Order: sequence, then C-alpha cells, then structure tokens
Amino acid sequence: MDARTPPRAERCAFCDIVERRAPAWIVYEDENTLAFLDLFPFTRGHLLVIPKRHGARLTDLPFDDQMALIRTLDEVCRRVERLASDYNVSLNAGANAGQIIFHAHFHVIPRYDGGNPFRAGARTRLGDEDARAVVAELSGA
Repeated sequence: MDARTPPRAERCAFCDIVERRAPAWIVYEDENTLAFLDLFPFTRGHLLVIPKRHGARLTDLPFDDQMALIRTLDEVCRRVERLASDYNVSLNAGANAGQIIFHAHFHVIPRYDGGNPFRAGARTRLGDEDARAVVAELSGA
C-alpha cells in the first residue's frame, strides 16, 4: 500500500480510481493528480480533478499537493474550453456543503445554452459512447 492510499477501513471511491481498482474515463494524469469524467454529469464534459493523495478536504493536503491540484485544474479548464467557453469550477468541503465523496476534488462543469444545470432531481449516468467522444476531445495537447 502506497503512502497516498488510506487504510482499508477508510477506502474511498476516488482512491480506488487512483489505484485502478475502479474504472474511470481519465482525461488527464500526472504524478500527483488525476482528472476524469463525472459518472453522473450535470452537463456534457463534467470533470472531476483530484489529488492522488487522500485527503477529505483541500486543507487536509500538504501545500505541494494543493499546488499540484491547482496546476491540474488550470490544465483541465483550458481543455474544457474546447467544449464550451463558459464553465463552473466548484469545490464542496463537507457534507453541509454538498460533498458526497470525502476525497478532495474540484468539479469543472462546462456550461452550454441549456440554462441552469444544477437542477433538483436525478442526473443521468454517463454513457460509454459519449464518454469516449469527450475523452477524445479533451485528451492530449
């Protein structure tokens, strides 16, 4: 087990993605971070940007990991601009702020002409065909 991986009792879905124990549509990866498509996107191209090191909140991470996360967030936002010129970036810290998976992560949500994507109700699961297309559009330089 790597120092970035929490003990078995504290495993989270994002740690499983980092360790390749769970699948994900990865758009970007470097030594310290990972960006992948949200499985229940608000809009087409909704991405999650995470540190590989586990920490429930941004403030739980060492400063260098925070900076690596911000550098990746910048890279991912530039790629999202291929899909839409407008986008939201958000970080939910804690259950009362809407955090569901307690591993620090940013959402990057492309905005199109469809109004407010943050509507109440069920979100549709990402399909494989759309995921492949979005990954192709966002991967590489």
